[in-house]
Amino acid sequence: MTGAENVIRCLHEQGVDTVFGYPGATNLALYDALCRDRGIRHVLTAHEQGAAHAADGYARASGRIGVCMATSGPGATNLVTGIATAMMDSVPVVAITCNVAVDSIGKDSFQEVDIFGITLPITKHNFLVKDVHELPGTLTRAFRIAGSGRKGPVLVDIAKDVTQAELSEEEYTAACRRAYGHADKKKSAQQESGDAKKLWEIVASAERPVILTGGGAVAAGAEEEIAALADFLDAPVCETLMGKSAYPGSGCRYLGMVGQHGTKAANTALRESDCVLALGVRFSERVTGGNMEWLPNAKICQIDLDAAEVNKNVHVDAWILGDVKESLAGYQSYVSKKDHGEWMKRMCELREQDRAEGLRLFEPGSGNELSGTYLAMLIDRITAGNAILSTDVGQHQMWMARNYCVTKPHRFLTSGGLGTMGYGLPAAIGAAFACPGEKVINITGDGCFRMNMNELTTVARYGLPVIDIVFDNHALGLVHQWQHMFCDDRFYETELPGGPDYVRIAEAVGIPGYRVRTKAEAEEVFRDVFTRKGPAVIVCELRTEDSLWTSGAIVGNTES
Repeated sequence: MTGAENVIRCLHEQGVDTVFGYPGATNLALYDALCRDRGIRHVLTAHEQGAAHAADGYARASGRIGVCMATSGPGATNLVTGIATAMMDSVPVVAITCNVAVDSIGKDSFQEVDIFGITLPITKHNFLVKDVHELPGTLTRAFRIAGSGRKGPVLVDIAKDVTQAELSEEEYTAACRRAYGHADKKKSAQQESGDAKKLWEIVASAERPVILTGGGAVAAGAEEEIAALADFLDAPVCETLMGKSAYPGSGCRYLGMVGQHGTKAANTALRESDCVLALGVRFSERVTGGNMEWLPNAKICQIDLDAAEVNKNVHVDAWILGDVKESLAGYQSYVSKKDHGEWMKRMCELREQDRAEGLRLFEPGSGNELSGTYLAMLIDRITAGNAILSTDVGQHQMWMARNYCVTKPHRFLTSGGLGTMGYGLPAAIGAAFACPGEKVINITGDGCFRMNMNELTTVARYGLPVIDIVFDNHALGLVHQWQHMFCDDRFYETELPGGPDYVRIAEAVGIPGYRVRTKAEAEEVFRDVFTRKGPAVIVCELRTEDSLWTSGAIVGNTES
């Protein structure tokens, strides 16, 4: 059994059914083994960055580990942005690259690059395999590391001659046994630290509590526990960008997203609260403005899996280290059922005021011009929040985050930490493979779309039901808005007049394309396209001046 065959066998043993990648010289043996195996589906993306983002989207939508492959040199470096995106958002991805032969490493060989060194700061862990006897154990450990604890990407770089070397069945079994021997089955002291009694006593004494969900709550699959806790505490629920779907947007306690582009209701709730229970939240500057003394009038309680996140960005009054789902078990031994009727009534009134402002765009006499808020609410209205939604980064991302009510977990995919333009389309491709039969919609801007629109060829090649909706304001919208706000209207290199024609690009690869300019056209085309099974590209013409304004954030920074 060759090293390449080892890799495929390990993938089977880890339950991998789909791999995204691109072949080349150094991973030739790996692809030959994959070809002869036929048991794992390989998805050929248009670019290696697309493979990394697709593996990320697959992981987020499925809750499983995504896998991508690339050859050495530029193939490996093209994965870097996707790996960093997964790292910032704690997404479990295993990236498998192949390098030059062992004797050629360090000699500036053709297409040689130190991808191990390059990815050290942006992976949870990485490996360089120079001995075939280390290969099975390394892959086993890579999957365990990626999918355990605070999840994240792991890179395995394999020398070319290792993929061609032979390994016996006995040697394979022994290597795997050694890898499993590395597993630490005991909980660390850190995982057991914190003060649950103190945390729940603070929550129990609160008169105006707020539950704030983050990416850790989504990763933990704690949706049922959070909904039950909110009812028990009689408390409203807010979310960070990465916390969308931890509590359903259709829920009666839902207030929306917090932060500089959040809803007025959610930000007001934080400002007026006396206790914030943060579940899997890392308190990024988009939420806190980078202020360690955020919400000085409220007690802040934090439950998180990662000890590094406690008191890192915000001083907290009590904390528990652990998985959010597991840590929410047993709170009833510390807290009695609460009734905060007046508090909830006020929060619900604020939420309805937020909604009423948006709904005015649907009233007769509101005009027929498209806006970002209208499009986001229209998509929410037609899909009822049940589609898998991916987004790129910018104004359209925030319009959707603020106005799209996700009703099911793992159905909102976006680059939150790194803010990666071009993420949305390949992530949607990954989600389409992870959840066959479900409608997948990618929301993008014209600036983001041109970053990775070559992946339309992947959508066409596999006939995926991915709908791209392009908010086309002929500008890099959010940066253009900042130039208006902070640069006295010195608009420099942020305007994109004169094309390209995204409808014709879609049609050139065999995907139906549509252009809408009015509310009536948008509703007609959306309702028609959303009922079909195949892909489509819908270009929505917006004014460049259609700005995304902040809405009552607690504190801001230079971007607010």
